[in-house]
Amino acid sequence: MPMPATEIESLIRDGIPDARVEIIDLAGDGDHYEARVVAESFRGQPRVKQHQRVYQALGGRMGNELHALKLSTSVPE
Repeated sequence: MPMPATEIESLIRDGIPDARVEIIDLAGDGDHYEARVVAESFRGQPRVKQHQRVYQALGGRMGNELHALKLSTSVPE
């Protein structure tokens, strides 16, 4: 069963409270998403650490309920 975009957004916001999150359904099938996550708490962290924090917020759902996620992280300008 695909994971709704609203659930992905909620999980990321719960795990990274200062994050601005945008979820885009890439294929229109509710199964392939892009997540754009902007958080001040990412400042000074390498990109791989930023991505690890997002995956941690998703709580092991990648590859299970969440099939495909294109991830973009950054700090506010």
